Amino acid sequence: MARSAVAPDSISARLLHPTSSSALKQRYWYRTCSLSMNGCKAAPERALGLCETRTLPAVSAPETALSELQAAVFSLKAEPPPCSPSGIIRLEVPIRKKANAIDWLHAQSHLPRCFFSGRGQRMDPSFSLVNGGGVWSNSGRDLVGVAGVGSAVFFQGIDPFAFQDWKCIRRFLSKDCPLIRAYGAIRFDARANISSEWKDFGSFYFTVPQVEFDELEESSILATTIAWDDSLLWTWKNAVDGLQVTMHQISPYFHKSTTEVPQTTIISWNHVPTKASWNTSVKKALQIIRSRDSELVKVVLARCSTYVTDTCIDPVTLLSCLQVEGENAYQFYIQPPDAPAFIGNTPEQLFHRKYLNISSEALAGTRARSLNKDEDLQIGRELLFSPKDHIEFTIVRESIRRKLESICDEVLVEPSKALRKLPRVQHLCAQLSGRLMSEDDEFAILASLHPSPAVCGLPMEEARQFIKNNEMFDRGMYAGPVGWFGGRESEFAVGIRSALVGKGFSTLIYAGAGIVEGTNPCSEWDELDLKASQFTKLLQQWEHQTRYREINIGSAQRGGY
Repeated sequence: MARSAVAPDSISARLLHPTSSSALKQRYWYRTCSLSMNGCKAAPERALGLCETRTLPAVSAPETALSELQAAVFSLKAEPPPCSPSGIIRLEVPIRKKANAIDWLHAQSHLPRCFFSGRGQRMDPSFSLVNGGGVWSNSGRDLVGVAGVGSAVFFQGIDPFAFQDWKCIRRFLSKDCPLIRAYGAIRFDARANISSEWKDFGSFYFTVPQVEFDELEESSILATTIAWDDSLLWTWKNAVDGLQVTMHQISPYFHKSTTEVPQTTIISWNHVPTKASWNTSVKKALQIIRSRDSELVKVVLARCSTYVTDTCIDPVTLLSCLQVEGENAYQFYIQPPDAPAFIGNTPEQLFHRKYLNISSEALAGTRARSLNKDEDLQIGRELLFSPKDHIEFTIVRESIRRKLESICDEVLVEPSKALRKLPRVQHLCAQLSGRLMSEDDEFAILASLHPSPAVCGLPMEEARQFIKNNEMFDRGMYAGPVGWFGGRESEFAVGIRSALVGKGFSTLIYAGAGIVEGTNPCSEWDELDLKASQFTKLLQQWEHQTRYREINIGSAQRGGY
């Protein structure tokens, strides 16, 4: 099978514009829901007139829940709430049966779309602990995953995400309505120029879904949200009419995406930077780190790998496959209108806030896993006692500790060094916790923790400048905060182990590696391959299965069975 390299400047074109060849047929298409209002254009100091959740009687099946919601929206339209110039109402139907949120999302054909799942565990009891002790237990939260389509209200801008933007989002949230949440992501570096493949995301993008499926541990919820604000020229009538249009197009059925094997062939791939350019950048970074005139001690360099296939990869199918192997990691999916999908399977938490309590973590150092238990333990011990990885990990942990101490009353670090084992890789990690003085400090936590030394470097500004001057692609939302804001709590992960799945026939896969004293350029390139492998192995597996199917079909036609 012939394969070719793709020029770096063709990344955006390949991602956004499918090839015209008749052999390449696009298999997936989505309708764009009617746009709602951009909440960032409102005055954040103007209080919302109404914010409430209305829970309908529980039903036994999702199909019944949809018809109940449609009837409730019709009744609400006939008898609107008391005159209010602005407000947000969530209607929800509990479902006694548990169902998979990704399977629900896969059955829908509307944009924008979003998905977010929390991690099942903070730490597995089998993980090795050093200088700490104790284990992290299940978080105890009942919500497993959330899938949403449409937008009751969205928040987007081209300038860096600021305190005013955060206040605009908070305006639509309430402690009394904890499941009204804004899901989205923020660029790694909002000061960098936005490339065409990321243009529809802006500098930040958040959405409160119009229709939402909540997967719980033992049940489910189907919900709709109506938001309006006369000052934004989005009236109650606009909101309820738009929701009804979306509701009539919602599928009540589920698509078991985990069993689907896409038929695809990898036509070409390329890396930006190339391995030679990577070696040059790493050596340049090490030269600066060793210089007496520089304060730089760590910089994280990244790679963008473009895979062109002969069919359009369905991002929900890809996300579903990631979820299968996404043990102890966050899965996310953000897709604004007319945009590619940003998806990922990240192990790294940026922060979690519940009321005034804050938790964060440090993650650094990487080794592969082994199927042999004794060998896997040996690899883990090597990582725990590696001088180079200890330096990199300590830089990250102590930076996060200092940032939390500047905002929180007290900060605890426990364990201070441990192994986190994922299906393909293992990392050094530490858990940090503190208590905010005020819930308004949430923005300060976000602004302070991002970007962390784990994805940027130290000192932050020097590392950011090196990245800006030496990386040859736009990171976009890669390595930026991805997650949700809520009235009672908020949670953000770091958008690593991620990909941008295009509307055409390209998939952009991102990976990064920390450069510190003692770094070997070739070893770090191998680490990039390892981190990207959860995506590349899937593409290669699908290609192999397609070729195997073609061989078997050919054998059957020749009487080979």
